[in-house]
Amino acid sequence: MIVGIMSDSHGDAATTAKAIALLEGRGACAFFHCGDVCDDRVLDLLAGRNAYFVWGNCDHPGAATRRYVRSLGLPWPEVPVRVELAGREIRMFHGHEREFRTALDGESPRYIFHGHTHVYGERRVGAVRIINPGALHRAITKTVALLDLARDELVFLDLHGRAVT
Repeated sequence: MIVGIMSDSHGDAATTAKAIALLEGRGACAFFHCGDVCDDRVLDLLAGRNAYFVWGNCDHPGAATRRYVRSLGLPWPEVPVRVELAGREIRMFHGHEREFRTALDGESPRYIFHGHTHVYGERRVGAVRIINPGALHRAITKTVALLDLARDELVFLDLHGRAVT
């Protein structure tokens, strides 16, 4: 199973739509948005897809937002978002949460996705692969990540579809 990972849209629905199209075109069948959604139009793009998201430090959801998310059929994010796909446990944070600092305490998942820094990258801590897809806003190069869960293969892409290193 191939998953697409993005973060930090900051309300830019057009760029987010471009990112989703790129990830879908590369085979992604599940989508993770690591926070700083900042606009219902970004949530609209996730609706109808196998998609998960988390709130970022620039998101301020209230009761009306909860009703809207429910109307879209999206799961309401609780920190951390926990998903199991293809037998792999994924936890997702934005990266500013207190819980993010202790994410490796106790039973660890296979993957941790996060955003917040606007800088793409990955690292391993023991058996856990920690992935930041970069950002779709306020980044010199706007990036997303594509992860093949079966092969544990990760590639970062700019929005033109070019691999970045």
